[in-house]
Amino acid sequence: MALFEAKNVTKQYGDKLALDNVSMSVPEQCIYGLLGPNGAGKTTLIRIINQITGPDSGELFLNGKKLIPSDVQVIGYLPEERGLYKKMKVGEQALYFAQLKGLSKAEAMKRLKYWFKKLDIIDWWGKKVEELSKGMQQKVQFVTTILHEPKLLIFDEPFTGFDPLNTKIIKNEILFLRERGATIIFSTHNMESVEELCDNITLIDKAKTILEGSVNEIRSKWAANEYDLVFDGNVKIEGNGHYNILNQQTDSKKSIIRLKTTSDISTNDILQNLMKSGKIISFNPALPSMNEIFIRVIEARN
Repeated sequence: MALFEAKNVTKQYGDKLALDNVSMSVPEQCIYGLLGPNGAGKTTLIRIINQITGPDSGELFLNGKKLIPSDVQVIGYLPEERGLYKKMKVGEQALYFAQLKGLSKAEAMKRLKYWFKKLDIIDWWGKKVEELSKGMQQKVQFVTTILHEPKLLIFDEPFTGFDPLNTKIIKNEILFLRERGATIIFSTHNMESVEELCDNITLIDKAKTILEGSVNEIRSKWAANEYDLVFDGNVKIEGNGHYNILNQQTDSKKSIIRLKTTSDISTNDILQNLMKSGKIISFNPALPSMNEIFIRVIEARN
């Protein structure tokens, strides 16, 4: 079941078409990647979901019902451009945002203390925001985004400002939130994070949806007739009329080879031919990374 749906959403600013009949369906309790190059239309769609602006045409649904202004209370939004008040104390500010989302002061304090301790920022409670590093500020804003346990979370480049250790911590927390039932729209340029976190994606370019589906299915579809082959021991093979050798790495224990088929030969026939060269340990499709797919799709349109 889809928790959130956008159907044929169009938005224009003057002569610029920001979204052109964009649709997406976000399943309940999944992490959904919203991808695209700069200027593709991602931020416009996120602003529409958050009721900051409205579409010129098209419809949006939350839990099967049309999205209405009051639904912002069940949405958590972490924008790419952060919005903390620099001169305000961290604890006071977090408490203020929590109460804006409808939590009582007592419940807000209880949840804030839990998350501040969990993310190791409790010692910063009485400090001003301007005294915190960019990464620490990001942790505070992450907490204020998730504190009211919204049905839908939207993270726009959530790892900006984090070192590798804190990036790992927040990635684990995002996975934890999904396990607890949250549905997450995740916008990023980091394709490695997409592979680690996302179940499904939509790729937007020049205001249009150009790729969508599950990450695993998309990677399989774009495998491009390439295969990874592992032999036992030191083995070298040559290409022939049916396949080319793209890369070989050999040592005394094993040989790792990538090949690309150049004809309609079946994988069974390839394997029969290759088994003449030695003992095969594994033979699998060479799945392209999401970064490779992203570049191929965008370059094909330019």
